[in-house]
Amino acid sequence: MFIETIPNRGSPPAVLLRESYREGKRVRKRTLANLSALPAAIVEGLRGLLKGGIMISAAAEAGEPGLRIARSLPHGHVAAALGTLRKIALDRLLLSTAKDARSQRYCDLIVAMIVDRLVTPRSKLGFVRAVSAETACTSVGAVLGLGEVAEREAYEALDWLLKQQPRIENGLARRHLNEGTLVLYDVSSSYMEGRKCPLAQFGYSRDHRRDRPQIVYGLLCTRDGLPVAIEVFEGNTADPATLSAQVTKLKARFKLDRVVVVGDRGMLTSARIRDDLQPAGLDWISCLRAPAIQQLAAENGPLQPSLFDQRDMAEISAPAQFPGERLVVCRNPFLADERGRKRTELLAATERELERLASQVGRKGTRLKTAADIGLAVGAIVNRKKMAKHFILDIADGHLAWQRNLASIAHEARLDGLYVIRTSLPAEVMDGAATVQTYKNLARVERAFRSMKTVDLEIRPIRHWTADRVRAHVCLCMLAYHVEWHLRDALAPLLFHDTEIEAARAERSSPVVRTEPSETVKAKKATKHTPDGLAVLSFAHHIAHLGTLTRNQVRAPFHGDHSFILYSTPTPLQAEAFNRLGLDPARVQ
Repeated sequence: MFIETIPNRGSPPAVLLRESYREGKRVRKRTLANLSALPAAIVEGLRGLLKGGIMISAAAEAGEPGLRIARSLPHGHVAAALGTLRKIALDRLLLSTAKDARSQRYCDLIVAMIVDRLVTPRSKLGFVRAVSAETACTSVGAVLGLGEVAEREAYEALDWLLKQQPRIENGLARRHLNEGTLVLYDVSSSYMEGRKCPLAQFGYSRDHRRDRPQIVYGLLCTRDGLPVAIEVFEGNTADPATLSAQVTKLKARFKLDRVVVVGDRGMLTSARIRDDLQPAGLDWISCLRAPAIQQLAAENGPLQPSLFDQRDMAEISAPAQFPGERLVVCRNPFLADERGRKRTELLAATERELERLASQVGRKGTRLKTAADIGLAVGAIVNRKKMAKHFILDIADGHLAWQRNLASIAHEARLDGLYVIRTSLPAEVMDGAATVQTYKNLARVERAFRSMKTVDLEIRPIRHWTADRVRAHVCLCMLAYHVEWHLRDALAPLLFHDTEIEAARAERSSPVVRTEPSETVKAKKATKHTPDGLAVLSFAHHIAHLGTLTRNQVRAPFHGDHSFILYSTPTPLQAEAFNRLGLDPARVQ
C-alpha cells in the first residue's frame, strides 16, 4: 500500500490510499480510501508507517522505549565562541602550515581551551574533565570531536602553543598593525600561589597582595584595545624595563618602521625614550610626572596656571627640558576638585594620628621619651599617607607639636587638575585634541587587563610552576581575550556598551572633559531593554544565557537504537545574538 496525491485542476489535490496488484502481466492500482479530509500531519505519519517506520506512541505502549534524550549539553555559548574564533580565522593562524596529525591535535586542544576559558575558566585538569565524554560540562568536546583527552595532552598542547607564540603574534600584527599605526602598551601583574616558579618574584603588586610573589606581563594592543602580543617578565621587573623588549618586537619581528607607542608616565620615562624609542626611530605619546610638571610651572616657566582661566587645554614648548617634543597641557576641574578633597581628607587623617601620638608622648611612663623615638613614630605616620611635606614639625625630648605648612599646600593646590601630555608627533600629523584622546585610550588596555584578570577569563589562580607553562597560560588568556573582543564588538547593541561613543566624543567641546553617555545607552541602562524589547545583559550574563541553548542527543527505536542530534529552539535574545554574530549554532563545528 502507498499514499498518492492526485492533482485536481483548480480544486485541492486528492490524497488517496492505494495498493498495487497484478492482473495477468499488467500491474494495476486500486483506491482503498480517500484521505483528502485528513490533516496533513496525519497523512505524513501514515506515509512514514507505510514505508516501514515505527509509530513512537505505539512503541511506548508496547513497552519499548520511544524518543528519549540520552544527553543534553550546554551549547549556545560554545557555538558563539567557537564560531567567532573560526570567523576571524584564529584557528588557521594557530595551525598555519603544519599538516601533521600531532600539530592538528594540539591545535584542536588549544582551540578547545580558548573556548572553555571564555565559557567557564578552570584549571587544565578541569578542562580535561569538562571535554571528556563521560564528564562533559559543555558541547565543546563533542563539537570538535576531541574524544578522550589525557591530562598529559593538555600540557603538551600548552608547550606546543608557546613554541608557536612568536609566529601567532606576527600573524596578528600583520592583520591589525600597519606602518604609522598607534600601539597601546601597558603592564600589569598577577600573584602566584606557589614559590617554585622562577618567574615568581616579590615586586610592586597591582593586586595589593604584597605577601605573594608575582609575575609581570606587558600587553600590546591596537588603538581600539584589540590585543596582538603579550610577554611575561619576572615579578620584580620595573615597568620601564619591559619597554626595550617591545621595541625589538615591533622593529625586528613585526617589521614596522613607523610606529607610535602610547604608554603611561611610569612606562615611557625620559630615560626610556632617550635609550629605547629615539634610537629605534619610534614616536611616542605619554604623560609627564608631577616633578616635571612642577619644574615647568616654576616662576617664569612655560606653564602658568593663568593659561587656564578661559580654557582647559593649551600647547606649550620647553626646548630645554623636552627638545623636539610637543607638550599639551590640560586642566580638568573635576579632577582638581577630587584631588583637593583627597588631600583634605589625608591631612585630617594624619592629624588624627598625630594627636593620638601626642597623647602617648605626654602620658606618664610612656616609652616615647627621646626626640629620636618620637621622630621615628612621627615619620611612620606622615610618610604612610605621603603628607610629610605639608606639616611643620616641632620634636624634642618629651615634646611633639605640629602645624600645617600652608605655603606647601597652596603650592601643590595650584597645580590640581593639571596634567601634561608629551608627544614627538608634529601637529600636522596629530593635533592636540587627538593627542589627548589617544592617551586616554590607554583605558582600553586597562579594560583588557580587568577582563583577563578578574571579570571574564580569570588568569588567576595560576596553577603552573614552570616558567614555560606560565608563559603559555598567559598567552592562552590573551588569545581568549582576542576572541572576546570580537564577541563584545558584535554583541555591543545587546550589552550595556555605548555604541554611539565616537559620535558623543565628536560633540564634546574639549577632549579634556568627560564624554557623556549617549541617549541610547542611557535608555538601555534605565529600561534594561533594547528598543526592540530584548533584554540587555552584561557580557558574562549574556554568555551564560547563550549556554541555555542545548545540544541534545536523541535516541529513537528506528531500525534498532538510532540516535540523532537535536538543538533546542533559540529564545528571541539568542536568535538575535547569533544573527549579529552571523552564525548558525547548529552548523558550528
